Amino acid sequence: VQLQASGGGLVQAGGSLRLSCAASRSIATVNAMGWYRQIPGKQREFVAAFIRGGGPTYAASVKARFTISRDNAKNTVFLQMNSLAPEDTAVYSCFLDDFGPRLWGQGTLVTVSS
Repeated sequence: VQLQASGGGLVQAGGSLRLSCAASRSIATVNAMGWYRQIPGKQREFVAAFIRGGGPTYAASVKARFTISRDNAKNTVFLQMNSLAPEDTAVYSCFLDDFGPRLWGQGTLVTVSS
């Protein structure tokens, strides 16, 4: 199984970006799928995810600004990021939890300029 992340880039503060994470298998019944980010010099932190049996889950720092969505037909999860701030600058990585070890996609860099 592979995860392909895309959509990162350079944006000004207050702007928006939409990240995509496409899986090479069905995501309809996975236990969890979503995003983490890693700010340079800091530990990886949770951003947002779909958790099986529950609704979307967000980190407090992004809850009012980011929206996670999914298209099961395309095996893809999206992260719509609005009102971006310089502190959102990070490498964003998608993950998938199902049977076995957690799967990670390659990171996509989001840079927010002030």
